[in-house]
Amino acid sequence: MAKKSLRQKAVQGGFWVFFTRIAGRAFSLIRLIILARLLAPEDFGLMGIALLSLATLETFSETGFQQALIQKKGKINQYLNPAWTALVLRGIILFLLLFLITPYAALFFKTPSAIPIIRLISLALLVQGFANIGLVFFKKNLDFKKQFLYEISGTLADFLVAVTAALLFRSVWALAFGFLAGSLARVTVSYLLHPFRPKFDFDFKKGQELFFFGKWVLGSSVLMFLIFQGDDVFVGRFLGVTALGFYQMAYKLSSLPATEISQVIAQVTFPAYTKIQDDLTRLKKAFFQVLRMVALFSFPLAFCLFFLATPLTKIFLGEKWLPMVPAMQILVLAGFLRSLAATTGAVFYAVGQPKIETRWEVIQLIVLALAIYPLALKDGLRGVAGAVLLSTLVATLGYFFEVKKIIK
Repeated sequence: MAKKSLRQKAVQGGFWVFFTRIAGRAFSLIRLIILARLLAPEDFGLMGIALLSLATLETFSETGFQQALIQKKGKINQYLNPAWTALVLRGIILFLLLFLITPYAALFFKTPSAIPIIRLISLALLVQGFANIGLVFFKKNLDFKKQFLYEISGTLADFLVAVTAALLFRSVWALAFGFLAGSLARVTVSYLLHPFRPKFDFDFKKGQELFFFGKWVLGSSVLMFLIFQGDDVFVGRFLGVTALGFYQMAYKLSSLPATEISQVIAQVTFPAYTKIQDDLTRLKKAFFQVLRMVALFSFPLAFCLFFLATPLTKIFLGEKWLPMVPAMQILVLAGFLRSLAATTGAVFYAVGQPKIETRWEVIQLIVLALAIYPLALKDGLRGVAGAVLLSTLVATLGYFFEVKKIIK
């Protein structure tokens, strides 16, 4: 009966996560199409520089507390306040730090006009730190219906504010205002959805206990940032802000199969796998069921995006975005591989071995670092995309090799 109950929870949770992603992506895609028509590639490039600056600080200070709380057996209430306190302090420190180093970030990308944009969205770091830590129970208990309400609130706020501002100002400020509005909406809704009310608790011993697991999440987050944002940094620094706008748009659209499938899989399978982490037979069966399902959905999406890239770009974004198409087609292949590889991460975390993922991310980063410059020098944005595809292929093979050893 327990097995059936877990399966039902996982299936129901999967439905809500999938619905969350579909609804969120629908609004995001409509927003993207509208803004692509109203704004220039350079505007997206400027926002890309601002988000890279923010993501750099966020990533290199990742605590991994949420993953640790989900993975932890038994009651976790005693850990909530110390975790929330640490996240609030982290948000305040990151906000002040980013505000102060903004001129240096703009200097690195040779784009002084990015300074006010970076400083505005740095407020999101301050706001996000105060989110209700009680939200962790939604994922831990596979209650993704409420998680849907939390996610969609930010998406709707971003959509409404960004589109309205774009119609009024026709500038990059529309993207910045939308991003900040989304952060404010999520934090507000987090307290409406869950009754837990966090308080300041400076119990560093409990925080240290959570960080013991979280340190591998930190390592993985840093590596994933370098892998998935390193190419953006390279393009923004060496190919310019307009090229960055083209590249980021190509990456977003080409990654639809990977991001939509992998986000659903990661959110549902990790908490589900933790409940059967000691039963390798059930874990093995569940993993192969998930892998087949992902392949079934992601391959047709990747196939269509690859062969219809040019007409879709003309129809929805306009001819000014056509230079991104060759890079987009290569990135579609990398996105398909990532959607398959996404099925493995939950296994590593569920059995308490996140270091496996970290190890292969190091290898992926090395391959990307060695390949990106010579390929970019030879073929511009297509070369950068080729380096991403090569590194993704190597890592995907490695992940499946490791899963094979775990589930035997």
